[in-house]
Amino acid sequence: MNIHEYQAKAMFRESGVLVQQGFHCTTVDQALSAYDSLGSDVVAVKSQIHAGGRGKGDLFCPDSGDLVMQGGVKVAFSRDEVGDFASNILGHRLVTKQTGPSGKMVSNLYVEAGCDIAHEYYLALLVDRERDSILIMGSTEGGVDIEEVAETSPEAIHKAWFDPSEGLDEEVAGALGSSLGLSGGSHSSFLEMIGNLSSLFVEKDCSMIEINPLVRTGEGSMVALDAKVSFDDNAAFRHPWWDDLRDISEESDVEVRAHEHGLSYVELEGNIGCLVNGAGLAMATMDVIKLYGGEPANFLDIGGGADSESITAAFGIILEDSRLEGILVNIFGGIIRCDMVARSIIEASEETGLQIPLVVRFSGTNHEEGRKVLEESELDVITVSTLGDAGEAIVNTIEGGSS
Repeated sequence: MNIHEYQAKAMFRESGVLVQQGFHCTTVDQALSAYDSLGSDVVAVKSQIHAGGRGKGDLFCPDSGDLVMQGGVKVAFSRDEVGDFASNILGHRLVTKQTGPSGKMVSNLYVEAGCDIAHEYYLALLVDRERDSILIMGSTEGGVDIEEVAETSPEAIHKAWFDPSEGLDEEVAGALGSSLGLSGGSHSSFLEMIGNLSSLFVEKDCSMIEINPLVRTGEGSMVALDAKVSFDDNAAFRHPWWDDLRDISEESDVEVRAHEHGLSYVELEGNIGCLVNGAGLAMATMDVIKLYGGEPANFLDIGGGADSESITAAFGIILEDSRLEGILVNIFGGIIRCDMVARSIIEASEETGLQIPLVVRFSGTNHEEGRKVLEESELDVITVSTLGDAGEAIVNTIEGGSS
């Protein structure tokens, strides 16, 4: 689950992470009042959407499609500029690299006091599943895409790891700060910040914290000038307060309905629907589709404990996409039984009148029974044993070849 910058900044502030004073606004009048309250000669007027690249995005009129303004994050030097920027941002569609061409409607603003910036850095905390650890990644090249830095200046990216059950070791944190060229008061400020962020990450069950830029001020303090926070949905039962942070307007109708059924759904740009149990398996499934020249239309994880009702709902949600030319089902049976999934697929196909190619790969609990259920049904389905065969079969079938 993602949250807005202004919500993440509030969490940072409560956790002792330095941020600039700012106000959440939903109207132009509120933005002007925020400027008056901040008492700062320079303020940042920031669009709030669940996507990165806001500063480099373009704002379009939702009715005419005309370009309104370039950049969804603006620096204002007067009250009038705050009003102009707020008017051009609110109620308009912001298109960034991460939103896709459809963009996202901007309904929220964050007006924040200006900052004395001496240098910009990049900082992120992520889950490293290969090491069963939390990865801290920092760079002296802040304010730009980290992918660009990784490609052009890999030596500028520094990494450190810590065990979430043990917490961040001060020596490890100190070494990371030194690798970023920090010393004296700035180094001490970084140690305090990274310690607070690591505790926040673990306590709140985050899956990502990204600050770009993290800045060193002229006085040597380290301030989070940006804040992106995502939570691990699997820990939602421990944090009922997450519901208060969720912005349904940032999600499509189909994503909202998927969430209600306990499904993780993200719409993509392709034409091959995917129904998979497990996020890692879902990623691998999308990779193998692309390996054979296809394009996935969605990420859909039904989870390890899905039942017949949620599987039927998932199948129905996938088939709402008019772009689909085929569906690949990839299930690894653990708690979930492949024969139950097979019966749910048949039921959902009958209800929806499935008319496009379907490839199913079962492995694990009752996988042989599941394949038998499908093969003995009247459903037009191709069953395979391996993930590679599944990707090849769905792509070839759509292209008119043999599987």
